[in-house]
Amino acid sequence: MMTSRSDAWARTTTIVVTHHSSAVIGPCLDSVSRSARIIVIDNESNDNTLEIVRAHAPQADIIVNAIGVGYGNAASQGLALVETEYALLMNPDAEFVGEAYADLVAEADANPDAGLLSPLLIGTNGDFDRAWNGPLFGRDLMPSDRKSEPKPEGTFCTWVVSGAVNLVRMSAMRDVGFFDEAIFLYHEDDDICMRLMNGGYKVLVVPNAVSGHIGGGSIGSGWQVHWEKYYNMSWSRLYFEAKHNSLAAAQSLAWRRMLKFGPKALLVFRPKKALRDAARFCGALAYLRGVAASKTTTRARPEVCL
Repeated sequence: MMTSRSDAWARTTTIVVTHHSSAVIGPCLDSVSRSARIIVIDNESNDNTLEIVRAHAPQADIIVNAIGVGYGNAASQGLALVETEYALLMNPDAEFVGEAYADLVAEADANPDAGLLSPLLIGTNGDFDRAWNGPLFGRDLMPSDRKSEPKPEGTFCTWVVSGAVNLVRMSAMRDVGFFDEAIFLYHEDDDICMRLMNGGYKVLVVPNAVSGHIGGGSIGSGWQVHWEKYYNMSWSRLYFEAKHNSLAAAQSLAWRRMLKFGPKALLVFRPKKALRDAARFCGALAYLRGVAASKTTTRARPEVCL
């Protein structure tokens, strides 16, 4: 149903997942202050993130996870509480610009079969982020340098978008289910987009709606973060392969990755790169051994292969 642009925020619950996010969370919450409801789920922050949340959004409902449960599981906690037509999933290092959110909702209203919509993300350098991608299975064949891709001029369908800023239609999310509990970090965006498309919904990018995005500002830095990132990227990639292709394909890919990254980790003399390759190797090995990545379930294999 078409409604006025002025009530876009009134139809929206904003969900923000935080983890040591004190450096970025304030502007994010300021930009969504008109939401009908704001839900912040904190994953084990040990800085003053929650103090800043209470200062910038005293009306927000806050869920504190004593143990970090990962992005998707935390987002699902928020989605379970949503009563509005739309939910806006925001990374804490993102913020809306001007009336861009009304443009995003207007596009959702004009496309009732759209399950998930993403604005155009603008980085701190002023350039736009090519935050959409092709199917994960064929992504290795695509060019790694995408700077030559032109800025899109109109709304378009795609296969997957970054999870930095997502407007989701709650009826669609309830239809296909929330985020997969087994995925701790990474590729949860690939999974939810593919499940929405399999359910008959579109994934759209709306260039007329603009959101600022620092990029990496929501995950912090350091050796432990570096390890956690590449370990989970490796594990989740294999889980996705098993879920949307086959278990045999996932096992084959795991062995290829171990044979690739194991020797590299031993032979590379740059510590950060060696740690990255070792994390990729260990993530693949853990998946093969059936070790769960999630903190909320012992399940390491998809319940249903799609």
